[in-house]
Amino acid sequence: MSIQLTNIHKAFGPKKILRGLSLNVEEGETVALVGFSGAGKSVTLKHIAGLLMPDQGSVVVDGNEVPTMKREDLYKLRLEMGYVFQFAALFDSMTIQENVEMGLVKKGGVGRKEMAERVSESLERVGLKGFENRLPAELSGGQRKRAGLARAIAYRPKYLLYDEPTSGLDPVTTEVIDRLILKMKEDLGVTSLVITHDMKSAYNVSDRIAMLYEGMVVEEGTPDQIRNSSNPIVRGFVEGRPEMIEEATRAAAEDGEDRGTGDERNVDHGHRGPPGLQRRDR
Repeated sequence: MSIQLTNIHKAFGPKKILRGLSLNVEEGETVALVGFSGAGKSVTLKHIAGLLMPDQGSVVVDGNEVPTMKREDLYKLRLEMGYVFQFAALFDSMTIQENVEMGLVKKGGVGRKEMAERVSESLERVGLKGFENRLPAELSGGQRKRAGLARAIAYRPKYLLYDEPTSGLDPVTTEVIDRLILKMKEDLGVTSLVITHDMKSAYNVSDRIAMLYEGMVVEEGTPDQIRNSSNPIVRGFVEGRPEMIEEATRAAAEDGEDRGTGDERNVDHGHRGPPGLQRRDR
């Protein structure tokens, strides 16, 4: 079981979002994909789930080439994925139990007794035992996030895809969610991709971190490798130093002008990126 993204390109009209993104997530691994807001992190996640198709490149999940799969096969593959939405995406008119049951109902083949047991087990795993009959409006922001996670794990997926799981949460609740992500890996052995711009959370939960910049993964490595990166863009991001990023971007633009010959290929800075940006070997 693994996720393999190779040379992914995606544009919406004239706006290029992904410009050659490549990233692998190995079986049982948790990888955090970090980057600036609007960098294309959530777009990447949607390619894995088959909600978006690339303009160019390969998306392989569990040995399946996602863009070429038949609709019914893609639907079956999605049942192997638990998707934790940024804003939980709970249905306001349904109880927490009904929300958590949704994936089980769609998957089918689960009787009422087993379904009730799965819901109870999933809610207990995320610390929401006894919340079955509450409505989403009766939960705090952190509790709604946990309910969304319970729904994602109820049908025992192979993969968990987290879209900004700690966005908008206070530091204490963020720590609770981070511990739950680690617990899901330990208890269920799932393969996970976590989309975030919260570096503290990324350091806490991941085996590897990959940084997305200008539509590409410009560096990836262990949390310690990323923390001690010499790349100016990566360091500027993880340390919260905008002046370092501005200087690196300016240097890249000047370098491009010096190298320019009038050939458009030599001045496409979006594909080349600032100097010093490269992926680490694992």
